[in-house]
Amino acid sequence: MLRIPHASRTFGAALLGRLSYGMVSLSLLLSVREATGSYAAAGAALACFGATSVTLSPVRAGFIDRHGPRRALPPMATAYAVLLAVLGMVTAGGGTGAAGPAALAAAAGACTPPLGPVMRVLWSDLAPPGLLPRAYSLDSVAEELLLVTGPLLVGAIVTVAPAPVGLAASAALILAGALALAASPPARARRGAAAPKPGTPLSTPGVLRGNPTMKQAVIGVAGVGVCLGALQLLVVAFADAHGAAGLVPWILAAMSAGSALGGLAYGAIAWRAPGTRRLPVLAAALGLLLAAAGLSPHPYVLLGCAALCGVFVAPGITTAYLIADESAAPDSRTKAGAWVNTALNAGSATATAATGLLLDHAPLALCFALAALPAVLAATASAVVGRAPRPGSAMSRRPGRAAVEAGRRDEEEDAAQGRVAGDRGE
Repeated sequence: MLRIPHASRTFGAALLGRLSYGMVSLSLLLSVREATGSYAAAGAALACFGATSVTLSPVRAGFIDRHGPRRALPPMATAYAVLLAVLGMVTAGGGTGAAGPAALAAAAGACTPPLGPVMRVLWSDLAPPGLLPRAYSLDSVAEELLLVTGPLLVGAIVTVAPAPVGLAASAALILAGALALAASPPARARRGAAAPKPGTPLSTPGVLRGNPTMKQAVIGVAGVGVCLGALQLLVVAFADAHGAAGLVPWILAAMSAGSALGGLAYGAIAWRAPGTRRLPVLAAALGLLLAAAGLSPHPYVLLGCAALCGVFVAPGITTAYLIADESAAPDSRTKAGAWVNTALNAGSATATAATGLLLDHAPLALCFALAALPAVLAATASAVVGRAPRPGSAMSRRPGRAAVEAGRRDEEEDAAQGRVAGDRGE
C-alpha cells in the first residue's frame, strides 16, 4: 500500500496528527487533576471535551466536504492546537477552578480536526478499488496502535515534566500532522463540493436519511463500540475479583494485538461477500465472544478471550468505513466517515457509563452477558436495515460514489458504441 504514489507521505502526515488523539485524553485528565486537585473536575473536563468532539464530528466533516481539506483543515487544526496550548498554560499554574478548564476543553473538542475520516477519503482516491479494503485495514490497525502508544508517551512525559507538557505535545503533533496532510498532493487535488446555485432548494437528503446502507454501517459499528467500552471496565472488575490487577494492562494489550492481527489478515483476504453481509456477522461474533469471556475461570483465560475479541474489532470497524464510503454521495464522503466514527465513540462512551452501573448491581458474568447483548441486537438490526428494498428507494435516487462511478463508466461505454445511455435499464 505504501508503494502507491504519495501514499507514504499522506499516510505519515495523518498518523503524526492522529498520535495526538492517543495522548490528549490522558494529558487532559492529568493536567486538570493536578491544577484543581479534583478528580471530579478532571472527569468533567474530559467529558466536555469528548461530548463536543463526538457530537460535532459530522459538522466538522461537512466543512471538509464543502471546502476541501486543503482549505478547511489548517484553520480547524490551528484553533484546536491553540486551545490545547491555552488549556496547558491555564493548568500549569495550579490553583485553577473547574469551570475554566471545562470550558476550554469543550471548545477544543468542538474544533477537533477529523483526520481519520479525511485520510480514509484520501485512501479511496489513492488506492485502486481492489485494494481499498486493504488500505482501510492498514489504517484501522495503525490507528489502534496509536491509541496504545499515545498513553505510553504521556507516561514517559510526566516522569520528567509536568502533565501540561503532554497537552503542548498533543497540540504540536496535531498542528504539524494536519498542515502536512493538507499540503499533500492528494489533499490539494481534492476540491470542495460546488456551492449551490442561487434559488436552488435546500432539500438534499442528509447522509443517513434515505440511505439504509449507511444506517447499517452506523448501527453495526455502534455495537462494536459498545463492546470496546464495556470490555475495559469489565476487565478491571474481573482482575480485581481474582486478585490479579497487574494483569489488566496485559489483557487490554492482548485485545489490541488481536485487533491488529485480525485487521491485517482481514485486509489480505479478497472477500466475495459484500460488506453489508460481513458487518452483522462480525458484530455478532464480537458480542458472543464477549459474553463467553464472562465465563472465564482465570484471568489468563480472559486474556485469551480478549485476544479473540480483538480479532473482530478492526475488521468490524474497517467494514463499517468501507460501507460508508461506498454508500455516501461523492460530496459527503468525509461526513459519512465521521458518522461512523461518531457511532463508534458514542457506543463506547455509553457502554462505559452503563457498565459502571451494572457492576454495582449484578454478578460479573451477567454483566459480561448484558454488555454483549447490545452488540448482538445491533448486528440483528444492522442485518435487517441492510436488507431494506433498493428499487425506488431514496437510496436509489441518491447513488453513492460506487454507483456514480459505475454510471459514468456505463455512459462512456455507451457513447463509444453509439448507443444512448440507459438503454439496458441499468
